[in-house]
Amino acid sequence: MNKSNKFSPEVRERAVRMVQEHRGEYPSLWAAVESIAPKIGCVPQTLLE
Repeated sequence: MNKSNKFSPEVRERAVRMVQEHRGEYPSLWAAVESIAPKIGCVPQTLLE
């Protein structure tokens, strides 16, 4: 089964970049992802895929 991808490559790149840039401000990767996900318009699990 193929997953439908609602986010463009540009949005994905931006999300990854934001998490990397702000990772040091949070105690864990998950905390950084939880903070960035709503700004991108997705749930945190999406950023970890």
